[in-house]
Amino acid sequence: MINETLKAILAEAMRLGRDGRIAEATALIQHGLHLTRDRSKPEAAGVDHYGGVDADFESIEDVGPRGGRVIRGHRIQGSEARDYMLYVPGGTDGAPRPLILMLHGCQQDADDIARLTRFNWLADTLGFSVLYPIQSRTANAAGCWNWFLPEHRRSDDGEAALLAALTADIAVRHGADPCRLYVAGFSAGGAMALVLAAIYPAFFAAVGVHSGLPYGLAQDQVSALTLMHQGPSALGGLRTRIPRLGGVPVIVFQGDADPRVNPVNAPLIIEQALAEADKPRVTRERGRSAGGLDYTRTCYLNAAESIRAELWMVERGGHGWFGGDPAGSFAEPKGPDASGEMLRFFLSLAPAV
Repeated sequence: MINETLKAILAEAMRLGRDGRIAEATALIQHGLHLTRDRSKPEAAGVDHYGGVDADFESIEDVGPRGGRVIRGHRIQGSEARDYMLYVPGGTDGAPRPLILMLHGCQQDADDIARLTRFNWLADTLGFSVLYPIQSRTANAAGCWNWFLPEHRRSDDGEAALLAALTADIAVRHGADPCRLYVAGFSAGGAMALVLAAIYPAFFAAVGVHSGLPYGLAQDQVSALTLMHQGPSALGGLRTRIPRLGGVPVIVFQGDADPRVNPVNAPLIIEQALAEADKPRVTRERGRSAGGLDYTRTCYLNAAESIRAELWMVERGGHGWFGGDPAGSFAEPKGPDASGEMLRFFLSLAPAV
């Protein structure tokens, strides 16, 4: 019921946006996000209202050779405020397009992750928009999203609430398809992408995680580092109950020689993505990338033969975006094309109705 209610709210908000009633549309979507809260989660208790999302500025910085626009902006939501970059492709017919919320890793920013993933070029080719929020160095000195802190896994305040509200606002202002909103991230950004998928399962149609961490296990910086380097078994009692993602389809990329994120975390993300009652059909295929790295692709299919989860484990792969542009930080250019495969996974999913 929540899923259908939110989609109806999003559709009405898009209509208001097209009529120029942006403030009403944004308020309506924030109300819809509020309805998706899981009140059984401890972090969902507390404040019952959303703060406003205000555009301090939004300006077109550049127009690319194919007509795509780079837009810079700033948003305030509750107690949080962040800058962002938005890429809107050129040459579209005005129809609502998919929107991907792309979260950078530590020591990165919006321009770096865009360069690394080549998402802007792919956006022009495939016709989707990309939203790149930028973590504040005041909020985290290394530029990491605070995925491990409970106060940033709340649906009414903190970074998760800011990112969801920003996505909703951008979707209204720039004509996104409310049934094709996706979230993806690298490293700490991948971990935060899972937070958003878990808190707002009716809002995001799928999640992509590259070298990320499972949702809800770390509670502070110490447990986050333990999870990263040693894996979930080192957390002891914190792993007694595995939190789930609410049925959001997930694609995961992980290198088995990653020196920063222990590769044992990747299968646990898949476990979180599958409901406890699921008995998926599992298929595996091995391959070799053009750069020479071997990989295993494991797919988990439901009774309707739709892929609900997909895991790419790359042999000798380190902590970098596979197939990434070497001009970006944390690139593993010899690996498989993570950007292309992630977009294939997203865009092949039938929009929920």
